[in-house]
Amino acid sequence: MLFVGLSMMSSSMSDFAALDSVKMFLAQIGNPILLVVIGAILTAIIQSSSVMTSIAIAMVVTGLINLDQGIFLTMGSNIGSCVVAIIASISGSKNAKRTALIHLIFNISGVVLFLVAEGIISLATKGNITYGTMFASLFPSAPQTQLAMFHTVFNVITVLAIMPLTNSLVKLVTKIIPEKEDAEKANQPHLYYIDYNMLKTPPIAVEQTKKEIINMAKIAKDNFDLSLDIITTLDFSEIDTFRKNEEELNYLNQSIVDFTTRLSNLRQINSEDHRYLATTYRTVRDLERIGDYAENIIEYAESLRDLGMKFSNEAIHEIQVSKNLISRLYSLIIKAYSDKDNDALESAFIVEDSIDDFTKGMEEKHICRLSDGLCSAAVGAQYLSLSSNVERIADHFINVAKTIKEI
Repeated sequence: MLFVGLSMMSSSMSDFAALDSVKMFLAQIGNPILLVVIGAILTAIIQSSSVMTSIAIAMVVTGLINLDQGIFLTMGSNIGSCVVAIIASISGSKNAKRTALIHLIFNISGVVLFLVAEGIISLATKGNITYGTMFASLFPSAPQTQLAMFHTVFNVITVLAIMPLTNSLVKLVTKIIPEKEDAEKANQPHLYYIDYNMLKTPPIAVEQTKKEIINMAKIAKDNFDLSLDIITTLDFSEIDTFRKNEEELNYLNQSIVDFTTRLSNLRQINSEDHRYLATTYRTVRDLERIGDYAENIIEYAESLRDLGMKFSNEAIHEIQVSKNLISRLYSLIIKAYSDKDNDALESAFIVEDSIDDFTKGMEEKHICRLSDGLCSAAVGAQYLSLSSNVERIADHFINVAKTIKEI
């Protein structure tokens, strides 16, 4: 279809090229910089350097412009093509904007490099050798090949010239677009792996959705660990981190659901991805509930602090054991979920059963301590609620891994 299009453009320009007024106008534009600017503007309007290059090829073939003019228009098209990346980065992350800026700097640098080289060659040969004469001699009687090959050489040489400067470019764009706003954004609830630009490429969006959910699981697990650390030590120095994580979980719960709803409605989604996306609603809800149970544990800790009481050493030891069991379960469910690993899922079921048994044992042992007068009824109530929350957290984690059966 590309060659059919080129053929149609060439034939349609034949009559246009025959007009004396057109020939005179284009023939008068011999300034390389002006031709580069025209090429950049036209490409920015069309938003396709491929189309602009194809048009330039058709114009050269029909004699509307000479090869040198076509070359400079093509060089300009490389700058104009950056408009697409810049537009795409507007709603993207800070690094997306930096990438678009590097794209612009890369192409402008290549054009400047080739314009300077053209000037040096022209001065050294008194205008007898230009890019046009060089490529015309390399590929005689094939103007379309001459221009296409120049475009290829231009990009290859630019890559080779700029590649060693990659780190310097990164430092430059980081200064132009500083980290400050990134730091401010990092302190606000936000998505880590997905954004709505990804809806243009559904298969990538599905994979990034899974990464976002795995990241949400990590935040939920971190908050559970924090809640147990706080209730066993009654040290509330990390409570702001806990609150921030809880706010993040609530935000991710809503945002991931909104994103997957739009993603699942796209026609490009295959049946397997549809089945996966259908499970994400429950998965996200399960992870958000884990955060809620961790919040309950913080409330128990605040009650203990207000009462001026704390758990016994035996109770704290049991809480640490339950924490380790949840960590083992978490590792297995993440492996099962991310790799669709049924063996990891079966191992997770075994650990989940042991958590059920252990939390029942926690309750029985605590009742014995109450009977022996080793702790008060108020502390006992908080401890029994905590053990129940641990058991429910294990259930929600196992629900996440069980979704691979549906997929």
